[in-house]
Amino acid sequence: MDAIQISGIRSYGYTGYLPEEQVLGQWFEVDLTLWLDLRQAGKSDAIADTLDYRDTINTVETIIKTSKFALLERLATEIADHLLQKPLIKKARVQLTKPTPPIPDFRGKIQIDITREAV
Repeated sequence: MDAIQISGIRSYGYTGYLPEEQVLGQWFEVDLTLWLDLRQAGKSDAIADTLDYRDTINTVETIIKTSKFALLERLATEIADHLLQKPLIKKARVQLTKPTPPIPDFRGKIQIDITREAV
């Protein structure tokens, strides 16, 4: 199956376990792999036969900006569920990164990596 990869989606949001994370917010980064059949788009050269990247990026940014969940797992699932509602997408991989988690003396990143399939 064919895939489209979109990386480096960055948006400010309010998901986090600590109460201040849901008030002050923080940056999140998302990389996507979306599986779909690209044969028709490869022949027609028409955007109607493929995924509009702009709409997909906007969807992810809106979910991050408007959601307030305690867990990254929930936010990643919300993103995957929304993307799988698009008729062409058969499978979605969401890699959601919290680049600066509020953990004392920790300078690394936290990443949730989920893959879901359309039902």
